[in-house]
Amino acid sequence: MPVKRKTDTSRTSRDKAAIKPKAAGKPAAAADKSTRAANKPKAAAKARIPRSRPALEAVVTDALADMKALEVKVLDVRGLTDIADFMVIASGTSDRHVRSVAQRVLEKAKEAGYRPHGVEGQQDGDWVLIDLNEMIVHVMLPRVREFYGLEKLWGMTVAKRAAARA
Repeated sequence: MPVKRKTDTSRTSRDKAAIKPKAAGKPAAAADKSTRAANKPKAAAKARIPRSRPALEAVVTDALADMKALEVKVLDVRGLTDIADFMVIASGTSDRHVRSVAQRVLEKAKEAGYRPHGVEGQQDGDWVLIDLNEMIVHVMLPRVREFYGLEKLWGMTVAKRAAARA
């Protein structure tokens, strides 16, 4: 025997109309247009003026100065190598200081719009190398800096190039 289902007759047409909200005195199409117009960005907000990036050398040296890096040297190696235009060599007082100096250089470079190509040595903290494409930054402990003598190596090459030009 089939079961008869009871239909819901408790709602009136007035109750059904109350469920669907209407725009206040506007037809549905007009209400959609006004909300779309309010959500559109202004033309002035679209036109953004491009910010010029500060020089990478200034960004790096400022970050090193902020963190009180020791014996900062900037070497111009253009014409000597294709890997970078400048090399910056700086020292830190401890492995923790070396890591924090390198971290600050990375943060400031990223804020200025420069993306690092690579970072090496952050785990140990004896020597951290940051490749910023046109500049390579070496932050190292004084004993490591003395052992490898990078500024002597590159400084001698720079001096030879200057002597050859004269």
